[in-house]
Amino acid sequence: MAQTNGDAVPASPKAEFLSVESILEEHVPADKLAQVKGVLYGLNCGKPVAAVPLPAELTSAAAASGYDLQAYRFDAAPEQLRPPRIVRIGLVQNGIKAPTTAPYAEQREAIHQRVRELIDAAGAAGVQVLCLQEAWHMPFAFCTREKAWTEFAESVEGPSTRLCQELARKHNMVIVNPILERDEAHGQTIWNTAVVIGNNGNVIGKHRKNHIPRVGDFNESTYYMEGNTGHPVFETAFGKIAVNICYGRHHPMNWQGFGLNGAEIVFNPSATVGALSEPMWPIEARNAAIANSYYVGAINRVGTEVFPNAFTSGDGKPAHKDFGHFYGSSYVAAPDASRTPALARTLDGLMVADCDLNLCQQLKDKWGFRMTARYDMYAGQLARYVQHDFKPQVIRDPSLE
Repeated sequence: MAQTNGDAVPASPKAEFLSVESILEEHVPADKLAQVKGVLYGLNCGKPVAAVPLPAELTSAAAASGYDLQAYRFDAAPEQLRPPRIVRIGLVQNGIKAPTTAPYAEQREAIHQRVRELIDAAGAAGVQVLCLQEAWHMPFAFCTREKAWTEFAESVEGPSTRLCQELARKHNMVIVNPILERDEAHGQTIWNTAVVIGNNGNVIGKHRKNHIPRVGDFNESTYYMEGNTGHPVFETAFGKIAVNICYGRHHPMNWQGFGLNGAEIVFNPSATVGALSEPMWPIEARNAAIANSYYVGAINRVGTEVFPNAFTSGDGKPAHKDFGHFYGSSYVAAPDASRTPALARTLDGLMVADCDLNLCQQLKDKWGFRMTARYDMYAGQLARYVQHDFKPQVIRDPSLE
């Protein structure tokens, strides 16, 4: 049974296994396992992505506290004129920790306590840049269309940001803090926002979600609309990072925008459920890393969240009280098509990855995607497409007449 919020919910059969890795270990013959993993996860500099040992006290603490802890390393080819530029990044996935019927302050505090524990573990592991999941400080209640959940919205200076600032200073860590933002300066409008906090605890800036889903139970435009911050890249003490929030991963040009502005690592904090998107999940972030020659950290929340009132979404399905299973499975993808295994589908987790940023330029030089991109051609096509009198370039076979 999956009991993410105090209400017993029968877990789907797929929710019962911890990860793809566990299925491989159980069902693939040992002599074929390395070959299968090579196909699934790619090769980094000609070798499988290497696991990184962490101190025994960290792995013991993770086991005792019930969260998945994994660590890996991405290498780049040695260079004569540049030393390696290795950055240790971290991804945090978590479920809610109190029933959705509990007082809102109690729900938020329970999540804060768990995420504090996970960020402290990341700090102990030496993580330099960490990203939390989408709207991490609350249940993902945007399926319900009930406006009471907007009480969880915070200003950029709110309690969740203050917690992250405290921990950023404590661990000398950059933290990407995705929140439901209340914009006090503009009529208390709500946005889906990622606040980027520097390793000194300062707010470097923020990015608002560019693409808002209107599919299935993702009724998010009831609460907030498309963001207005473009494709910012944040130059931090540890590298140039960007944030492509959730549904934006389905839009290739959204990924491209961050690449054009020079991102070396793009985080994709998400909240997505198995029935809708799980076959796409292992593909999209990896494709983006390849096409744009940067690292991608894909983060998804975990668990089944049950709400007090049943809701529908105009799709013919009977009224229900849960979104479905948030399947976790967070991972890191590199520009050379390699990737880590995923975190568990049913557990909170911390993914740690050492990323040599030199790999970004090496892959740009290898494939020449920028040199061969034909931006002028696509700019012209898009300029025509957005006009109301656009006519598609279709050449019809005369024999069809």
